[in-house]
Amino acid sequence: MTSTNPVPAGEDLRRVRAASFDSGAAVYSRVRPTYPREAVAWITADPAEPGRAPRVIDLAAGTGKLTARLVEAGGDVLAVEPSDAMRAELSATLPQVPAVSGTAEQIPVDDGVVDGVVVAQAWHWFDAEAACREIARVLRPGGRLGVLWNVRDHTVDWVARFTEIIHRGDDLGSSHGPPLLSEDFTDVEHADFPWADRIRTTALRDLAASRSHVLTLPEDEREALLDDVDALARTHPDLARRDEVALPYVTRCWRARRR
Repeated sequence: MTSTNPVPAGEDLRRVRAASFDSGAAVYSRVRPTYPREAVAWITADPAEPGRAPRVIDLAAGTGKLTARLVEAGGDVLAVEPSDAMRAELSATLPQVPAVSGTAEQIPVDDGVVDGVVVAQAWHWFDAEAACREIARVLRPGGRLGVLWNVRDHTVDWVARFTEIIHRGDDLGSSHGPPLLSEDFTDVEHADFPWADRIRTTALRDLAASRSHVLTLPEDEREALLDDVDALARTHPDLARRDEVALPYVTRCWRARRR
């Protein structure tokens, strides 16, 4: 039977996709990659105050993939995340980290109280103009904004094929370019950090299932897409009969200073 429900588009689609992580939080926590320590050190470094433990907001912290790295690096971290389900996963994993409900457009802290704000894998969900204004508000003068993306290395054949499957029919496409920043920020810098995440080949299905595009597909289309991921894992010569594989990434990073 054909559905009579309209397909969301534009900002409605973006809101539906962002909200989908409520239902996928547990899978996201289990299979999404972390971030390389070198990238985290670079994104949080303050040349003006080397060695000082910064107070940092992990904005749109999700299940705490970056949060854990920030804690390891010695930061005083506050996690801000709008999804109750994602925040619950973060708190279960990192009970020592305060985690509060909030968005990039409404961060629940006072003016000028943090040294840094970092955003991993989430800038595309923001209203960039409102987010820049709010991030600048909570940063101290000279404080730093960092934006990170884990990008799969599509020069590897099986990775390119995996990406083609999981983005099939994706109307929003991919987002891992430089953030559009307001005049509140200056001294924008960029760095890339290649690395690889060891993952079980059977977990490629879950990794695909953790994506908002796949989470919001009709059930029959979602299962067909995930079955194609399983077929890739069974048949590609770099994956077949292997329990684990190195999934190559480049972590793309931008940092900027509040004027």
